[in-house]
Amino acid sequence: MLAIFLKTNFSVSLCLFLSVFSCICMSIISGSGNWRYFIIKRSRHQQRNFLVTMPEKRLFEHLPKCVVPVNYDLKFHPDLKTFTFDGWSHVQVDIQECVKSITLNSAELEVKNVEFKTKDADNALKGEVSYNEENECVTLTFPNELQVGSGILSMEFKGELNDRMKGFYRSKYANPKKEVTHLAVTQFESTDARRAFPCWDEPAFKATFDVTLVMPQEMMGLSNMPQIKEVPHKSDSQLKMVTFQRTPKMSTYLLAFVVGQFDYLEAKDADGVLVRVYTPLGKKEQGRFALDVTVKTLPFYKEYFQIAYPLPKIDLIAIPDFLSGAMENWGLVTYRENALLIDPENSSATSRQLVALVVGHELAHMWFGNLVTMEWWTHLWLNEGFASWIEYLCVDNLFPDFEIWTQFVNTDLAAALKLDALHTSHPIEVPVGHPSEVDEIFDAISYCKGASVIRMLHNYIEDDDFRKGMNQYLNKFMYKNAATEDLWNCLETASGKPIKAVMSTWTSQMGYPVVNKKFCADGKIDGTSPLWMIPIDISTLSSGKKPIKKILMDQKEMEVTLEDIEPTDWVLLNCGSVGVYRIQYSTEMLNCLLAGIKDKSLPPTDRLSLESDLFALSRAGMVPTVEVLKLVQAYVNEDNYTVWNDLARNLANIALLLQYTDYYEEYKAFARKLFEKVVAKVGWNATKDENHLTTLLRDLVLCRMGRYGDESVLKEARERFKMHLSGEKLLPADLKTPVYLTVLSHGDEDVLKTMLDLYEQAELQEEMIRISRAIGAVRKENLIRQVLEFAISDKVRSQDTVFVVAGVTGTVKGREMAWDFVKEHWDLFYQRYQGGALIARLLKLTTENFVTEKMAKEVEEFFAAHPAASATRNIQQSCENIRLNCKWMETEAKEVGKYLKSQVQQQQ
Repeated sequence: MLAIFLKTNFSVSLCLFLSVFSCICMSIISGSGNWRYFIIKRSRHQQRNFLVTMPEKRLFEHLPKCVVPVNYDLKFHPDLKTFTFDGWSHVQVDIQECVKSITLNSAELEVKNVEFKTKDADNALKGEVSYNEENECVTLTFPNELQVGSGILSMEFKGELNDRMKGFYRSKYANPKKEVTHLAVTQFESTDARRAFPCWDEPAFKATFDVTLVMPQEMMGLSNMPQIKEVPHKSDSQLKMVTFQRTPKMSTYLLAFVVGQFDYLEAKDADGVLVRVYTPLGKKEQGRFALDVTVKTLPFYKEYFQIAYPLPKIDLIAIPDFLSGAMENWGLVTYRENALLIDPENSSATSRQLVALVVGHELAHMWFGNLVTMEWWTHLWLNEGFASWIEYLCVDNLFPDFEIWTQFVNTDLAAALKLDALHTSHPIEVPVGHPSEVDEIFDAISYCKGASVIRMLHNYIEDDDFRKGMNQYLNKFMYKNAATEDLWNCLETASGKPIKAVMSTWTSQMGYPVVNKKFCADGKIDGTSPLWMIPIDISTLSSGKKPIKKILMDQKEMEVTLEDIEPTDWVLLNCGSVGVYRIQYSTEMLNCLLAGIKDKSLPPTDRLSLESDLFALSRAGMVPTVEVLKLVQAYVNEDNYTVWNDLARNLANIALLLQYTDYYEEYKAFARKLFEKVVAKVGWNATKDENHLTTLLRDLVLCRMGRYGDESVLKEARERFKMHLSGEKLLPADLKTPVYLTVLSHGDEDVLKTMLDLYEQAELQEEMIRISRAIGAVRKENLIRQVLEFAISDKVRSQDTVFVVAGVTGTVKGREMAWDFVKEHWDLFYQRYQGGALIARLLKLTTENFVTEKMAKEVEEFFAAHPAASATRNIQQSCENIRLNCKWMETEAKEVGKYLKSQVQQQQ
């Protein structure tokens, strides 16, 4: 499943939430002559204590394994008028020890007419039903003991097609005739299959599934497998019954079915696998890009894993209301519209890249997650971290001009290092007990740090041995469950390297290693916990992108000798930013590297990591922020999108804090001067042969200059907006975001009204999202209030409300109003999202950028009185960030202000 935080563009905020805080230190001692040696030191990992008390773990026991499912024969009849459904199941079970009762998962279902019958029995045993709502279980008790062997457990059940985007739920859209069309759809990960039918809703209970759907004649039914039969309903001529082939052996969370009206495109891949992309009516052509990506991706993964895609078809379907980014149901992958659909004329380059990555992510799960599945949610990171890594490998193969691995450093690695710097982080592999705890680990540690660690491991093993190990793993555990250690064992066998010893140091403890001393975002250190085993690649000016030496740092201190190196050559550790750690250079070595920044002889990933590491060091109080701002000016000739993206984000983090000072105007002047040269280079108009990254760069720098009040950008944006509205010259998709953000951030009520009108007229979901997340750029109090009210209106889908609210947090006033709005409407938000991932995202985005101890305490006190279930860790992380902001304001703000004033005076 793709978590939303991975791909959402928060350009409406001055600060993207993927900023990085914490780093490592390396002492580099320069030698003389034609060689250099390094003394590399590191400290132990710091033991961390949470700032506020974590909630007690809920008592939880796994379902007993005395009875296990073998095959589910399921029939569902959803009613899209009453928004209820009826269901029937006949489950072949294997009774492994004599029992009088069977316990399985069930939530929000009425279960009745329970029977159990063996093949040789004359009569079925009737079962009594009792519910345990807290543990989401149902127990079926029989008058006689059930004997060891096989039997059929039958029952009927009834439930609601809910509007909470989980379980078996309802969605809707307007068809080309502007009529509301409803559909019924499933979302079962992680523990919501139990809301659709009573089942053994744990990944380890794999079984096969036969699915039949009852629906109106005009509707279409989809499930994991191809349709094998369609017949009229026996008692209602307006209905039909559609039956699907039996699935492979799989976990309940991967089952899926949909009933509704759709258009579709189809093609076959090189191996004859039927691929279809389903869209809401009238949007068929928007599925063509994803269809093309899928047809090319399936053979790529087949070749990489050396295992063919095991199902006869794969469907990708755009769902109007969808909680996550996408979900890897085997053979029927569900997506948000903006994560699947691309309009050839009106979609941006950013959207095309997003769709390519999301499709690559979900298709990887067909092997890694579906064919071989985690034993329990403790191993979630392995599913999601691996898919989050290999999606980049796939997209790099399909679209080499994206330079996607450089972007990985800016996105996934940056997100991992940011979150993992906090005391309130968690290990990659975190024990999960009660299913209510699962939502907490769908975060940047499981996805982004997981992907970053896999990337580091792949680099350490190298591709040939990595692929051999992956093939062994998939073949050994095909249609079974596995744990992290099983993968390490296969990779160790294939490579001959100590994979388990190395990787256990990365998955079992939070944080990341340092040289000289380990530090957190607040600079505190400790020396009591185990060390990491660190793969380190070293490059020089003469070696360029290729490492001149690779070492595994398995000691507390190591000496490294490099031969034939000129004294003036730069030497770079962690070249390519493959390692999940940070670096601090000596002044001498940093000065050598500055030349590589200015003349761009350093590769983009390394130019990026240098400034990123220094910003993080300054965040921790280990390097004065003023020194980092001086370094930033070495990037005046920078023209790489990814480097600029990371640099702009790090600067924006400082901007958020300076909004609370008298120096914000000086900061904006400093930033405008820094961006001036690159804006002039990319201009406003795309050239015919322009590459993908230049398009992204234009979007980025124009957005920043617009928000920072550059007069020429503001004038041009207003003129182009005016021509767009009149129809004289429509805005190309790639200019809409910078134009919208610029006119809104400097606009009045008429501009906001115009944007809301454009929103209501928009037919493309991408455009609606673009507008809804841009309108928060308004600055006047009455306009901010309108945006917040709009966010919870019926004009905004529940899945998007959180991001509309978060859009106003780019200003001090907007931040305060958003937090007040959340408190005022807490019952509404909590009921709507039921403690899931979206409410956690809402809380973090609306609280983490305050700057006073008073606000940290206010947040803590509010949630002491208003428990937020799975968002507890997010609340703690926000409060920790607030206190870090407070510390920075006390120690750094004044000197930064002086420096910015001096720079502005020099410009005048």
